[in-house]
Amino acid sequence: MLFKRRSQANYWQRFRAAIWPKKGFWRVPVYLYHRTVRLRATPHAIAMGIAAGVAVSWTPFIGGHFISAFLLAFLFGGNYAAAALGTAFGNPLTFPFIWLSTWRLGSTLLGRDVGGRDHIDLVDLVHRFELSDLWRPLLEPMAVGAVLPALLSGAIFYGLTYFAVQSFQQRRQAMLAARGGKPREGQAAEGSKS
Repeated sequence: MLFKRRSQANYWQRFRAAIWPKKGFWRVPVYLYHRTVRLRATPHAIAMGIAAGVAVSWTPFIGGHFISAFLLAFLFGGNYAAAALGTAFGNPLTFPFIWLSTWRLGSTLLGRDVGGRDHIDLVDLVHRFELSDLWRPLLEPMAVGAVLPALLSGAIFYGLTYFAVQSFQQRRQAMLAARGGKPREGQAAEGSKS
């Protein structure tokens, strides 16, 4: 089978890989950085797409993150692929922080006393599942609390992405100009496919 290990990993090797991957945790952020700066669009479009994806990741409406990011990208002239990449900001490692912080901030902004608690009895809410029971104690504070962090993180990611993409594109143009504007052989075939 393609990409299969030659020797089967034992229990301890699988456990170690689950705790600390062989290639490290920086592999995914570095990959996302390279995918982002290599998109073919203006720095503004790419940065706006990333900002849209990051901003909607703060909302509690998980099933609608892609659609919301695409809608924001459309409204503000962002790149759709960058918007999809930006939604990676919301992931299983960041969602607990996002949900707790937006719930607490939203409860404070709405003037609701959280009573020193950092949880809601979700099991009880799910057993008697009614949207009205979920909206008031959980989703409404999270939606209200998501606005400020979404705007702030969207602005930060817009600036970082804009300057990263702009510098990458300038370096690439300088490199092509130094070579006489001729793309490498592999790039010519790649460019004709798209």
